[in-house]
Amino acid sequence: MRPLFLAPLYFLLHTVKTSLSSLGGLDLLASAILVLDADGRVTYANPAAESMLESSFKALTHQKLTELFLNGDQLEAVFQQAVDHQFADKRQDLTLGRSGREPLHVHVTVTALDNPETPVLIELRENVQQLKLDREERLFDQSQANKELIRNLAHEIKNPLGGIRGAAQLLELELPERHLKELREYTQVIIKEADRLQTLVDRLLAPHRRPHIVGDVNIHEVCERVRSLIVAEFPSGLTIKRDYDLSVPEFRGDKEQLIQAVLNIAHNAAQALSARIGAGNGELILQTRVARQVTLAKVRYRLALDLHIIDNGPGIPPDILDRIFYPLVSGRDGGSGLGLTLAQTFVQQHMGVIECDSRPGCTDFRILIPLP
Repeated sequence: MRPLFLAPLYFLLHTVKTSLSSLGGLDLLASAILVLDADGRVTYANPAAESMLESSFKALTHQKLTELFLNGDQLEAVFQQAVDHQFADKRQDLTLGRSGREPLHVHVTVTALDNPETPVLIELRENVQQLKLDREERLFDQSQANKELIRNLAHEIKNPLGGIRGAAQLLELELPERHLKELREYTQVIIKEADRLQTLVDRLLAPHRRPHIVGDVNIHEVCERVRSLIVAEFPSGLTIKRDYDLSVPEFRGDKEQLIQAVLNIAHNAAQALSARIGAGNGELILQTRVARQVTLAKVRYRLALDLHIIDNGPGIPPDILDRIFYPLVSGRDGGSGLGLTLAQTFVQQHMGVIECDSRPGCTDFRILIPLP
């Protein structure tokens, strides 16, 4: 039995097999459709194919399948099998290379048509799961590199920082009495700035210094603790909605680390809502669910905590959305750019990951952590 959501496509394909005049119906499909002649040249491409291949129908027409992708020979082999009527339709996942652009992860359906002039139809759909796995792997690798960089950089900064502060204190003791008042201002600037940098370095090193204290964690206790802290700081103008799935089981983890991770995200969200809070319509949602069959860092888990922290703020600027978990990257004036970096580190220490989807009016941070 065909999946219900694919029924319109298969109805159209059945019609296309007998009538080329029905090709216009494929224009409405969200998946990319290419119809090829017996030589493997494109005779039809729907708007979704033009968008995916970033090329107009006119430019695509009469191009050979092998010319569309750097490794088009993979599709060429399947095309030839369809021409030889070795199958009615065939599906497979491919990574198609494109000159000067990111590779395209697609789920390919090749269908043999009952028409000698245009014997093959190819459907290309972006493989969302593969894209997600690649993004998670890239995020994990970047996080590991960031941790090494931060650890090494922080240690390199600490030693000269202590020397600078000590030298400023000694200099202050040696200042002549008659100039002490006006010159002491400058030594105090050095000492205070050294202390500020020391605090920043300590925050960078905090996740690596603090021992991982493992115990039974109830995620709703974590959320309620965060909620109480946010309400205390933003008592009016902000509504915090709770949408909890009470069937989410307890799991082993570091409760304090998870409180800090969720608090960092929720606090950032509340600060981003300043305009809406001023207008009295700021909204923050804490939502828990159980996700099934989740892959994290190439490991498949049957169950995972699916925690969402959603706000109705202006959204994260697109130019930094892919870098928000990098250290010292902040979309807010005066922000340290460490909150989300620490949150990601704490969640990764629980074998999980934080993802983010943002657009104006809705920013959704999603925390996934494996469950027993």
